[in-house]
Amino acid sequence: MSDTAPAVEGRDDASVHGTPGPGSVWRVAGMPWLLGSAALWFSGFALLVSVAPLWVIHGGSDNLGAGLVTGVMMACTVLAQLSMRRVLASLGWRWTLVLGSGLLGLPALGHLATDGLWAVAALAALRGLGFGVVTVCGATAVAAFVEPGRRGRALGALGLAAAAPQFVLVPAAPWLAERVGFGLVFVLAVLPALAIPFAWPIARAVGEADRAPADGSGRGTPAAFWRAVAGPIAALVVVTASGGAILTFTPHILASPALGFLGLLAFTGPAAASRWVAGGVADRFGPTPAIAPLLLVSALGLVAIAARADNVHDASSRVLVISGLLLAGVAYGGLQNLTLAQAFAAAGESARSSVSIVWNLSFDAGTGLGAFATGAIATATSYSVAFAVLAAAAGVVGGGWGLRRLSR
Repeated sequence: MSDTAPAVEGRDDASVHGTPGPGSVWRVAGMPWLLGSAALWFSGFALLVSVAPLWVIHGGSDNLGAGLVTGVMMACTVLAQLSMRRVLASLGWRWTLVLGSGLLGLPALGHLATDGLWAVAALAALRGLGFGVVTVCGATAVAAFVEPGRRGRALGALGLAAAAPQFVLVPAAPWLAERVGFGLVFVLAVLPALAIPFAWPIARAVGEADRAPADGSGRGTPAAFWRAVAGPIAALVVVTASGGAILTFTPHILASPALGFLGLLAFTGPAAASRWVAGGVADRFGPTPAIAPLLLVSALGLVAIAARADNVHDASSRVLVISGLLLAGVAYGGLQNLTLAQAFAAAGESARSSVSIVWNLSFDAGTGLGAFATGAIATATSYSVAFAVLAAAAGVVGGGWGLRRLSR
C-alpha cells in the first residue's frame, strides 16, 4: 500500500488555521463545487429512498419487496465503493464524478415506465452504483482539501449539504407522491445529473495528475488498520441500519401522508442539525467522547418506536413514535460525522482513501441491511419486534464504547 495523496492547488491559506466557520469552509478550493454537488446528489437520493419502496407496494409487493429495493440499491452502492480505487485510477476524478452523477440521477426516469418489483430493483441497482461513486469521492475530496485539525467542521459542512436536502425531501417526497403523483417525484429525482458540470472544477481542485486516491498503511499493517477502524465502523453500521429501516418504513408505519411527512421530518431535521454541530464538537474535544452517548440515544429512540410501531391509531402512540424518530435522528446525524472523523484519526493520513471507502461501504451496507432485515422481520412478526432488534444492537455497541472509555 502506498501513499498517493492528491495535491491540492489554490487552497486559501487564511482558511487553514484554527477552527473554521461556514465562511472559511466555502473558501477552501473546490469546496463550493463539492458542496453543491453533494446537495444535488442527496436530493436525488432523498426523493426516492422512501418513494421507490412505496412504488413497489403500489405495484402489489409486500414489505419484503419494499425492503429489497433499498437493500439492492445499497448492495450495489457497496460494490461500487469496493471498486473505487480501480475506477479512479482508470477514469480520473473528472469522468468518475460524471459517471457517478449520471448513474444516480438518470435512471430515476425509468420508474415512469413500471412499478414492477424486479424492474424497480434493477433501477435501484444502477442508482446504487452511482451513489457508491459519489459518496466515496465526496469524503475523499474533503480529506484531500482540509488537514486533520479542522476536518471535523469541513466534514460537518459536507454532511449539512447532504442532510439539508434530506431534511426537506425525505418527508416531502412520499407526500408529493401520494398527493400530486409519483411521476413528479421521479422527474425531480434526476437532480444528481445536474452535478455533472461540477466535476470539472472539483477535479482541478483535487489535482487530476494524481489519478488514484490516497492510500497507505496508515498505522501499520492491514490488520492494524482494521483494528483502528473497527470501533467507529461498528457504531456506524448499527446507526445506519436504524436509518435504513426508518427511511424505508416510516411512511408505511404512520399510514397517512401527513403523519408520514411529520415523522420523517422529526427524523431528518435533527439529523441535519446534529451532523453539523458534531463537526465543531469533534474539532474541539475529539470525536470519541460523544459516540457512546449518541448510541444510547439511538437505542432509546428505537425502543420508543418499537413500543407503538404496530399501533399508531391514538394520539399518545403517535407522539411516542415521533419522539423516538426525533431521538434516532439526533444520533443518526451526529454519529455520521463522529465515526468518520474518528476513523480518519485512528487509521492515519496515509490511509484516508481506505477509510473513506470502508466508511461509505459500511454506511450503505448498514442502511441496506437495516431496511432488508426490518422488512423480513416485520413480515414474519411485526414492526415492533424489528425495531426492538435494532434498539438492542445499538445498545450493545453503545455499551461496548462505554466500557472502552471507562477502561482507559
